[in-house]
Amino acid sequence: MSEAALPPKDRLLDAALLNVPFDGWSPMTFELAVQETGIDATVAKSLCPRGAVDLAMHYHARGDALMLERLTSADLSGLKFRDKIAAAVRFRLEVVSDKEAVRRGTTLFALPQYAADGAKAVWGTTDAIWDALGDTSEDVNWYTKRATLSAVYSATVLYWLGDTSDDHTATWEFLDRRIENVMQIEKLKAQVNGSPLLSRLMTGPNWVMSHIKAPSRIPRMDLPGSWTRPRQD
Repeated sequence: MSEAALPPKDRLLDAALLNVPFDGWSPMTFELAVQETGIDATVAKSLCPRGAVDLAMHYHARGDALMLERLTSADLSGLKFRDKIAAAVRFRLEVVSDKEAVRRGTTLFALPQYAADGAKAVWGTTDAIWDALGDTSEDVNWYTKRATLSAVYSATVLYWLGDTSDDHTATWEFLDRRIENVMQIEKLKAQVNGSPLLSRLMTGPNWVMSHIKAPSRIPRMDLPGSWTRPRQD
């Protein structure tokens, strides 16, 4: 697709990426992108009310889309599920063409006023991975899977940003260790659930968690989740 045929927001993003290594995701970067593309300033502001912050979010979403393309075309059928997760995270980082843009984004989303945006972006990535790998959870596991992977993904990104090893081999080893840590936690949870005494102690919490449901895939104007009302027999 030619540059002129791209949607205006993508044109703004491509222009901004030329300046992000120097000025970060800043107002100056956004202004220069508007000038470079020739897009009317009013139109640009309507597409990105927060300027470069919205472009940074769009950049992250573009990376997620590229990751999903790789996941769709890759043959992961012979891999264990934990290795599929590792492959997805690796794909997500490998589609990044400019590490400095991610570094600058990490700095931006570390600011208190944009921390929620950063968390939303990471959650979106992990949600996309679980969905692509066929997760069908409808209970509290929907949340715990994404929360756990968000922690693994975030730690791996920070490690990757400072990794100077060939082909980022140190990062992939770090990722494998983090996933192994998660697997050990899952084994411990299974042991706890298998203990009659601990199972009785967890009766109350388990009852609460059993009523937590995953958010509906049908767009709704409510909170991202639901609570089922216990039956009154």
